[in-house]
Amino acid sequence: MNDFVPHGPVLPTADAISALRPLPASGVRLSTEGLLGGWQERNATATLPHCVTQLDRHGNLANLRRVTGDRSDVAFRGFWFADTDVHKTLEAAFWEQGRSGTASPFTVDAAALLEKAQDPDGYLDSYYQVENRDKQWTELHFSHEMYTAGHLIQAAVAAARTAPGDAAAQQVLTVARRFADLLVTRYGDSPEVDGHPEIETALVELYRVTGHRPYLDLAGRFVDNRGHGVLGEGRFGPRYFQDHEPLRSAAEVTGHVVRQLYLLAGAVDVAVETGDRELLDAVVRLWDSAQNSRTYVTGGQGSRHRDEAFGDPYELPPDRAYAETCAAIGSFQLAWRLLLATGEARYADEMERVLLNGIAGSTSVDGTAFFYSNPLHLRTGHDGSHEDAPTQRLSWYSCACCPPNLARLMASLHGYVATGSAGDGLQLHLYGPGTVAGGGHEVTVDTRYPWDEQITVTVSSASDTPWTLAMRVPAWCDAPRLIVNGTQAPARGQIQDGYLRLHRSWKPGDTVVLTLTMPSRLVAAHPRVDASRGAVALARGPLVYCLEQADVPADHDVEDLALDPAAPLAVSYHSGGLSPVTLRVPMRVRSSNFVPLYSDISSFKTTAATVTAIPYFLWANRSPGAMRVWIPLATREE
Repeated sequence: MNDFVPHGPVLPTADAISALRPLPASGVRLSTEGLLGGWQERNATATLPHCVTQLDRHGNLANLRRVTGDRSDVAFRGFWFADTDVHKTLEAAFWEQGRSGTASPFTVDAAALLEKAQDPDGYLDSYYQVENRDKQWTELHFSHEMYTAGHLIQAAVAAARTAPGDAAAQQVLTVARRFADLLVTRYGDSPEVDGHPEIETALVELYRVTGHRPYLDLAGRFVDNRGHGVLGEGRFGPRYFQDHEPLRSAAEVTGHVVRQLYLLAGAVDVAVETGDRELLDAVVRLWDSAQNSRTYVTGGQGSRHRDEAFGDPYELPPDRAYAETCAAIGSFQLAWRLLLATGEARYADEMERVLLNGIAGSTSVDGTAFFYSNPLHLRTGHDGSHEDAPTQRLSWYSCACCPPNLARLMASLHGYVATGSAGDGLQLHLYGPGTVAGGGHEVTVDTRYPWDEQITVTVSSASDTPWTLAMRVPAWCDAPRLIVNGTQAPARGQIQDGYLRLHRSWKPGDTVVLTLTMPSRLVAAHPRVDASRGAVALARGPLVYCLEQADVPADHDVEDLALDPAAPLAVSYHSGGLSPVTLRVPMRVRSSNFVPLYSDISSFKTTAATVTAIPYFLWANRSPGAMRVWIPLATREE
């Protein structure tokens, strides 16, 4: 394929509703010296190999070998959708192959295994291919069969977009298309739907790869099938499945968060490819519902452990936050699709917030331990013995959906940084050092963001005709500053819809220095968020900060601290240690020793102290201990 151009996870067709166009996958190269590029390198050298090892150790690969007859001596292990962890890891390996140019032996072995395990009719789901074969397609509310197929298809999309001439990539694409064709044949005119959305966006992306219209039509059918009660009551009722009301008329997000977000992402894909603006508007309405009343300050979503679900409006308890890692990834992927469709900066703002806080906090600094749920408050004495809410990150989980999901996102992260085309120029959405090229233009980005305020963009090459360089100015930045070719220029007047837009004939060597001033901020929640009333969160730039017991003097406890609102915060810079930037926070320490459970307020005595706050995403990388994002405000009497 001489005309092949590699692309990332989302690639709307030329006829789709699309305000912005993704760059080719080779258009962005992130430097490993920056935060984002460093995460990608950590993913390649630690997280992805770790996932491959765990798949073998926990039986995911053996489950598929049982189907082929190569491991008939073992029982099925793990959850019934364990195959999806194989598929997500395979997808990650292909994205990494496209990024680094180095193929993993895992892709070869996994592709051959999947091809061998597939049934003649295209069916491939190891849980339902041996003992449970008679149950195939009979328990869609529970089975995750289409969800499993969706992740297989996503792996095939990654293979097709990164290495189409590779034999393993061709194998995976063939396997995935056979499964997709089976779905088209079986469900093309059916009212049924899978209990866990994901197949919708996978089918649209497969349509974009192949041009085969039945895949898109089936995805649209699945979107519209949901909301008519076809899945039954289940354990948590139809709202859990988003099957209580059609998406087009639903007023608010509800139910299992990952299912809701994956459904919305698939609906955006269907809407933009079919020109269905009513459906796109419905997704925006539901996105607003989530953002306005059901999203944590870190970008995390999901306040209920019981059903991994959205709670009521403003039900956002920090200590009981579920905020599943996969939900944060789903939110990022949904926001990216809405950004492409609309070009609105608010979606890029949310991508940044959830990436740098909700997603980043899930992974240890060495890349081999992970949080499934991401609380905003860990109490002193918390019992972290259960994996549902551990005190520290774990190397793997019985339901291990999050680690391979992180691996596939990080391997493709460069694909979400910028957009552009020959006619529209370049748009920079996420900031990190590296190069960005597309549409005949290329720039180099030099920055230590989010630790430093300054972003320097140097034009490397450009077309002769004028074009626009657009740089996002986050909503939290009140006073951006601009220098163009060494001359100070007004910034505010050139900001349109959240982007600094500079239109001119660019020449190699031209430079733009954008300073996103980031003083420390005290953030308050909406008054209806009862769990955070009378407390504030600390933020600097896009990062949310937290207090961790490791930074509190031994004779104090995180739980006894109250922030002194009258004293200023100070920023500290470090050349080493856990975080390059910390905050020095003035506190009042409430002595709680020997205090009854309830007593007169006058019995509390306080002393002054200054405590270090670190970025939330870095917590739990030292000794186990208490942590909190929301800090009570000291009263005047204190």
